[in-house]
Amino acid sequence: MTGRILVVEDEEAISDSVAYALESEGFRVDVAANGEDGLKATETDGYDLVLLDLMLPRLSGAEVCRRLRAGSAIPIIMLTAKNSELEVVLGLELGADDYVTKPFSLAELVGRVRALLRRRELDRDGGAPTVRRVGSLELDIARHTIRLDEEEVQLTPSEFKLLELLTREPERAFARADIMQHLWDSSYVGDQRACDTHVSNLRSKIEQDPGRPERLLTVRGVGYKLTAAL
Repeated sequence: MTGRILVVEDEEAISDSVAYALESEGFRVDVAANGEDGLKATETDGYDLVLLDLMLPRLSGAEVCRRLRAGSAIPIIMLTAKNSELEVVLGLELGADDYVTKPFSLAELVGRVRALLRRRELDRDGGAPTVRRVGSLELDIARHTIRLDEEEVQLTPSEFKLLELLTREPERAFARADIMQHLWDSSYVGDQRACDTHVSNLRSKIEQDPGRPERLLTVRGVGYKLTAAL
């Protein structure tokens, strides 16, 4: 697998080691040392994935993520401080797809990058057109599009993957651990609170009132299920 990756990280020791590990696996890597340069790079060059530190000079990683998500579905993996739950939740709420806490294993990081890029390739080239409908919500797997009440909805790669899982069996309650395993494409499920954040993000896009969901419902003690809105 190859691809072009942007690393936005102000700690040179980290960016150098990450770039070396990714280049050793065949990826092309560019590095930006601050948020402004990172955002400019995404505007002019075509990247397949962004590794984004949230604590950046000149423009915060959170603001970079917010601006990227305003016009792009490019996969984003956050690099966060150790045990910084607030950073993780903030990044996921802004639309990041995954996160890795410092200090991290380079092998694990490369694995996460591969999993996210593989997921995107499968979404793009997933074979014959398949359309699933749950009430007024329509998911087209081959075209990677979502329509709600005939209007197209823009989702991040992780939001799309979450909805794709739920539409496989409408009305089935999926456990949080199963959802996270599906999102990460591995037995690693991470912090299951990240599942709640992805669900909250998705609700903000498919529910008329995200605070009173009618489609993506919580199943107490289990997880979540998708149903046709009344």
